[in-house]
Amino acid sequence: MIMNKPFHFTPFFPLLLLLFSLTQVFSLSQTSPPKCSPNSSGPVYPTTPLLTFLENVQETALFSFGKSDFDPKLYVDLSLKLDLSTTDRAFDELHRYSNGSVSAEDLREFLREYFEGAGEDLVYVKPEDFVPEPEGFLPKVKNEQVRNWALEVHSLWKNLSRKVSDEVLKNPELHTLLPLPHHVIIPGSRFREVYYWDSYWVIRGLLTSKMYDTAKAIVTNLISLIEKYGHVLNGARAYYTNRSQPPLLSAMVHEIYKRTGDLEFARKSLPPLIKEHKFWNSGIHKVTVQDAKGLNHTLTRYYAMWNKPRPESFTMDKEFASNITSFSEKQQFYHEVASTAESGWDFSTRWMGNPSNFTTLATTSILPVDLNAFILGMELDIALLAKVTGDSCISHRFEKASRARKKAMESVFWNAKTGQWLDYWLSNRKCKGVQKWKAWNQNEKTFASNFIPLWIESFHSDAPLVRKVARSLQRSGLVRDAGIATSLTNSRQQWDFPNGWAPIQHMIIEGLVKSGVKEARLLAEEIAVRWIRTNYVCYKKTGNMHEKYNVEKCGYFGGGGEYVPQTGFGWSNGVVLALLEEFGWPEDLRIDC
Repeated sequence: MIMNKPFHFTPFFPLLLLLFSLTQVFSLSQTSPPKCSPNSSGPVYPTTPLLTFLENVQETALFSFGKSDFDPKLYVDLSLKLDLSTTDRAFDELHRYSNGSVSAEDLREFLREYFEGAGEDLVYVKPEDFVPEPEGFLPKVKNEQVRNWALEVHSLWKNLSRKVSDEVLKNPELHTLLPLPHHVIIPGSRFREVYYWDSYWVIRGLLTSKMYDTAKAIVTNLISLIEKYGHVLNGARAYYTNRSQPPLLSAMVHEIYKRTGDLEFARKSLPPLIKEHKFWNSGIHKVTVQDAKGLNHTLTRYYAMWNKPRPESFTMDKEFASNITSFSEKQQFYHEVASTAESGWDFSTRWMGNPSNFTTLATTSILPVDLNAFILGMELDIALLAKVTGDSCISHRFEKASRARKKAMESVFWNAKTGQWLDYWLSNRKCKGVQKWKAWNQNEKTFASNFIPLWIESFHSDAPLVRKVARSLQRSGLVRDAGIATSLTNSRQQWDFPNGWAPIQHMIIEGLVKSGVKEARLLAEEIAVRWIRTNYVCYKKTGNMHEKYNVEKCGYFGGGGEYVPQTGFGWSNGVVLALLEEFGWPEDLRIDC
């Protein structure tokens, strides 16, 4: 049939979420765990007329070009050459066959005539603080092969540096890219915009590269998003305004302050950090759990403000939901997909009631270990930054908050039998009021996230605890020939086995190192060597740094998920440089597999 003309929502179209419905208590053994309704407290942000139109173009492109090598994100990253009404009218006037399709040739011609290429609204800019070989760069790296490679990785900052075009500022209605005040470092490939949690490891690499001004510019960009939207967005696109990503802005500020001692930078960063903390502890993210002793604890979950297909994966989300007959259940599924994207782990069986059924995503019904570790870290960071800038009142307030969250994590997540922190599945669909803690609601499946709290000072400062967790990690089956696997389930989702991801390696390795426990550092160094080696060998084979790696085999990049493996790659570059800075590489240690 002929495609309908897209409905244009007004920017402030008031969509309110309905109330949660109460149903029976569940156990993790059930196929479909209870989910928090998407129709809860908080708005579903409306889409924009441009996005609605680009979703329509995306659907038509899939129909015309077919599924082979089809990337739906490409079509929502396009910017218009002319105004939307003109482009929309030209799109409606395309010749359509009886089944509503447009010929591939006609559609290609339309795209050439009316759109700029994806990514053309970003302009290449060389960072002013980039030099080919920074003074004092990686003094512990003694092996000439590794050092030369590290300098090549360092040079990738120059390749990934961009500035938002002035055209975006002049005509924002023609672009899904959001304006930012300073130049940016993009992850690479299809990721043509700034991403939130990627930026932490980009910054760690930039600090190793002595590029302090570029690191500060990234933080200033992210703060500008807080000032406009109330939180840091998943990424700097109009279609990401409905969700955030793992909150690591305070960790970025803290790391920059440690390197530079810039008190003014720390002082200016405090108000937006406090605003972000409030966002993650607001009604939609906050959950109260009463432990076995009757004590109440406040913890945080992921919760996107969205109940429609994600624009960047519009056609994929609709296809997954095609077998769901109920409108409200479709909304629920879309809400869970967006909330899982907010987690950064998109996608993994970690979030599924039934590991073989993608539509059983239930992320909003899970209290994630790593998210709460990040917020504990945020509370510690804010307390420290407030202290060094002379605000003892804020410092004491956040020290108190950090103690409460640590206690909450010990009560709700810690499992002494496994020596791990385990995600907690909420017991009822209301996801409001006080949840009664039940031991069987802990998810005892093994995920790398079970070890992320080790990254936070509150836990890695406890030597006996570190020894227990390190032994658990060694027994877990996650530590493989080329690094730490994300899970033990091979589901073909990209945040499952056999994929390993740079941020996961770095957090666990750094937590082990910072503990000061000798055996923990030895384990960290062993994992770091495996990870650096697989990055090096894969780089030499392919000429690229990769988004993820196959940890079963040294020198192979990862796969799976909803898009083809990407290269560039921001956080992989940053982690390799940070690990080489910490451990170095002896002259006589082989780098090949």
